[in-house]
Amino acid sequence: MTDGTPPGLPDGPVLAVDVGGTKLAAALVTPAGRVGAAEWTATPPGGGAEEIWTALAALVARVLGRGGGVAPAGVGAGCGGPMAWPAGVVSPLNMPGWRDFPLRERLAGLCPGVPVRVHNDAVCLAVAEHWRGAGRGSAHMLGMVVSTGVGGGLILGGRLVDGGTGNAGHIGHMVVEPGGPPCGCGGHGCLEAVARGPGLAGWALEQGWTPGAGGPPPGRYAEADAATGRRLAADAAAGDEIARAAFARAGRALGVAIASATHLCDLDVVTIGGGLSQAGDLLFGPLRAALADHARMDFARRLRVVPAALGQDAGLIGAAALVLAADRYWTATGRDL
Repeated sequence: MTDGTPPGLPDGPVLAVDVGGTKLAAALVTPAGRVGAAEWTATPPGGGAEEIWTALAALVARVLGRGGGVAPAGVGAGCGGPMAWPAGVVSPLNMPGWRDFPLRERLAGLCPGVPVRVHNDAVCLAVAEHWRGAGRGSAHMLGMVVSTGVGGGLILGGRLVDGGTGNAGHIGHMVVEPGGPPCGCGGHGCLEAVARGPGLAGWALEQGWTPGAGGPPPGRYAEADAATGRRLAADAAAGDEIARAAFARAGRALGVAIASATHLCDLDVVTIGGGLSQAGDLLFGPLRAALADHARMDFARRLRVVPAALGQDAGLIGAAALVLAADRYWTATGRDL
C-alpha cells in the first residue's frame, strides 16, 4: 500500500450505517474519515421488523449506487442497544419493531465477502471523536452522548475498551443520585434518569415550568408548548429560572459521574455530544463546577471536558472506523466478523 494505510486495513471506502429511532443514515467513508455519498431517510414510525429493514436496505442500495456499484471494503454499523455483541443481533429500546433482529447478518447479505461489524451507536460516536474529532491525540478518553438517552464509549491506551459484553463505557447507568428518579434500566438515580432530555423536561414540569416562555425554539420543533429538551433549552436561554435549574441539575449530575469515571480510568479528555450538549454553558457551566468540587485528586485535575466536534456525521464516521481503524476499535473477539 502506498497511501499510509497500515497493513491489513482497508485502503478503500467502507459502507457506514447509522440506525436511529427517528432517522436511518448511510454513507461511503474513506480511509481518511471523509463522508461521501451520504443518504438518510426517516425510520418508519411504529414500523415492524421487515418494514424498517426494507427502508434501510433501500437506503444502502442508493448509497452503493452513488458509489458506482463498486463493492465497499467493509461495512460498519452503529445501532441502539441492547444487542448481542459482536454478533450484531439488536433490540434497540427506541425501535420496538426490532427485537432480536439479526442486523449484522442482514447487512452481510447485502455486502457479501467483506467484514461487517455492528456496535452500540454511542460507542460509534465516541470512536469517531477519538479517531477524527475532539479527542484526537488522546490515549485515554471517554466519549459521551447526552440526548434522549445518555451513553458513552471508553478509550484506554489508545484502544476501544469493549468489556465482557460490549457495554464498557456505559456511563448513563452510573448512579449519581441514590434513591433518585426511576430509570428505564430498572434502577434508580442513574445519570440517564437525571440528565436525559425527556427526564429534564419532566422534572421541570413537576417544578412548575410552563413551556414557551422564551418564544418558539429554533428549527423544526417550533411548537411553543412542546415539553422537549430543545424547548427547555430555549426557555433557559431566555432566562426561565426553572428551565435553568433543570440544566444546572443535569450539569451537576454529569460532573459527578465524570469525576468518578476519571478517578477510575485516569482520563485525559471527555467529549460530549448529542442534542443537549448544544445548550452550551447552561449545561457545561454547572458540569465544570461539579467536576471541580469532586475531581480533587491531582491527576484528575488535568482532565479536559469539551464539546464533541463532528456533529451529524459522527455516527457514520465511528461506524466506519470499526473497519477502517480496526486495529484500535475492533477487538480480537470479533476479528473474524
